[in-house]
Amino acid sequence: MAEQWIIRVQGKEYGPADLATLREWKADGRVLPANPARQADVNEAHWKRAGDIPGLFQVEPPPVQGPARNQRSAAYTQGSGEPKEISDQKSKSRPPSRNILIETFRIYFRGFFQFFCLSLLSIVPIVCAELTSRFIDTAPGVNVDLRSLVAVAFGLCMLVLRLVLIPIYIAGIQILTAEFATGHRIGFFSVLNAAVKYWPRVAGLGLFVYGVFFLLILFALGIAIMVVTSATLFSIVLALGLLAFQVWLFGRFFINVLFWQQFTVLENANTNEALRESRRLARSGRDLPWYQRPLWRGALIVSLWVAFVLAITITPAWPMLRDYFVELTRTQDPQALLQKMNASLQTHGVNYPVLALSILQRILQPLLGIAFVVLYLDSRQAE
Repeated sequence: MAEQWIIRVQGKEYGPADLATLREWKADGRVLPANPARQADVNEAHWKRAGDIPGLFQVEPPPVQGPARNQRSAAYTQGSGEPKEISDQKSKSRPPSRNILIETFRIYFRGFFQFFCLSLLSIVPIVCAELTSRFIDTAPGVNVDLRSLVAVAFGLCMLVLRLVLIPIYIAGIQILTAEFATGHRIGFFSVLNAAVKYWPRVAGLGLFVYGVFFLLILFALGIAIMVVTSATLFSIVLALGLLAFQVWLFGRFFINVLFWQQFTVLENANTNEALRESRRLARSGRDLPWYQRPLWRGALIVSLWVAFVLAITITPAWPMLRDYFVELTRTQDPQALLQKMNASLQTHGVNYPVLALSILQRILQPLLGIAFVVLYLDSRQAE
């Protein structure tokens, strides 16, 4: 008789099911390698991963090998004339971030069509809102108040749609990357079907994480304004101290939520477990050099992405921003300057180069999610 298995998905158990049924569930995106599984005739305490079921998922090591642990042994490496600890130290000296970047691009190009389709979840609302707004603004014979109302209403609808689709996008990136990283292919609609099931959990935790980041940035900007506008030395020192404390809070929170997406989707963890395990994994690897630890590798990935976004965002608009800044320092009427800026934007209509760069950013944005999934798999392997 074929082995029967029980699969746990989002806290619910399904089965018993044989291997053929499990393969159908896998093809539909209902079973992931990280889902808990056990044999139907085995004690409930003996759970393992669905990826360990023979014949269901191909058993392969993660695509990026974790940094070698320092094995303190006097034994010599087979086939070499040097101690094993020296060989291990040499393997640890290779920067793993290069491997992660290479693997990230390999996965991205291998599944470009699926990742592009996921990117459309954010591209379509942005393009529709921008083009429709400009079309209504320039439409002849339309009452100004009416077309403004229509533009605002449609833009608000597109914003809500985009916010609703973000959790699906996040979950889809995790699922798709994990499948490609283990050597499997999965269809876009299967990914979409699996990602929708994670919407409540990803949406709730994402609202908390990004909401806290937004508040921290908002408070930091307020403190920075205090520094600029302060008139006394004491107020300047106080504001700088508050700003430093705010930066420290931002860094601490960044550490705690570094891998929240991966644990929420790939490990099917609830909110508390995802945050707790994310903090634990981010702080792991303390026996490794600092540049090989998950925290610093994650910070490097984020820094590279932020630098890229700033480059494609600020560069096209830099001449205009520079002119406005010069006028702002000279003008005596800031309100007139704002009216001039608004009139200039309406006169130029759609800025197609800026819109194209925004679309390019959305197309390449899956690289950030892929890199963190690869880093997560690598860090878990190294534990």
